Amino acid sequence: MRLTLGQLAPAPGDPATNLARLLAAVRAAPADAAIFPELFLSGYRVGDQLRSLALAPDGSDRIGGALRAGAREAAATIVVGAPVLSAARPGEVANAAVVAGPDGAFAVQAKRYLPTFGPFEEGVAFSPADASRPLEVARRKVGLEICYDAFFPEVARELALAGAELLVNVSASPVTSRRLFERLLPARAVENGLPVVYVNRVGVEDGLVFGGGTGAWDLRGEPLPLAPVALAGLGPEERLWHAEVDLDAVARWRPFRPVLRDVAARPSR
Repeated sequence: MRLTLGQLAPAPGDPATNLARLLAAVRAAPADAAIFPELFLSGYRVGDQLRSLALAPDGSDRIGGALRAGAREAAATIVVGAPVLSAARPGEVANAAVVAGPDGAFAVQAKRYLPTFGPFEEGVAFSPADASRPLEVARRKVGLEICYDAFFPEVARELALAGAELLVNVSASPVTSRRLFERLLPARAVENGLPVVYVNRVGVEDGLVFGGGTGAWDLRGEPLPLAPVALAGLGPEERLWHAEVDLDAVARWRPFRPVLRDVAARPSR
C-alpha cells in the first residue's frame, strides 16, 4: 500500500483552511491513502469552539462533504483527525479519526483513552469510545488509534485479533513524548505481527509544542523509509512523505511468530 503521511500544523479553529491544505497535500502526493494528524481539521486547543467545529457522524456537514469529495476526486482514501458529534449520545463529542473513501464512504473511530493530566484536558471535552474495529482503507482492513491509545496494548491487540492488516496512529503529541512513541510503536508492530504507521503534528498552540516524529515500521519493528514530497508553503518542521507498506507480508510472517494464534487459543479469565 502506498501512503502519503502529512506531518502538518493546523490553523486552530479554521477547518476550511486546514481542509484546503490537506487536499493540496493529497493532490501533490498521489497514493492509495493519505493520513493526517489528530484533530487536524479543527486544531487541538480550540476551547469553546469545539462543538461548533465538530463534524457530523455521517460526514453530511459542509466540511465532511468536501472531504468526501476530495477523496473521490483524488481516487484515494483520506484519514484525518477531527472532533465528531456522537451519533449515539446527542450533545457529546468524540476525538476521532475519520475515514473518507473515494466511493463516498465515511467512517469514524473515536479515541479510546483521553489524557487528562498535565497540559491535557481531553476528558473534559470529549467522550471516549468503548471499542475499536478495523475500517476499510484502500480496500484493506486498517486499525486506527488516536495518540494516547498507543500506551494501551490491548487496543492494538483488539484490532489485530479482529483482522487488521495495518495499524495507524494519528497523533497530536508534544515534543516531550516523542521518544516514548518511538519506543512504543515498534513494539506494537512486533507483538501483533503487523506494520505500524504514525503521523504526528508539529507547531505550537497555546504554549504546547508538538513533536512530529512521524514514521512507519514493518512487522518486525524495523523502520520503513520515507520519501519526501515537495509541497508549497510548508512551515517549520512540516513535512510530507510517501511510504510503501507491504501488507501481504503479514500472512507470510505470522506463521513464524504466531502470537495472535496463541493469544486467541488461550482461555479467557
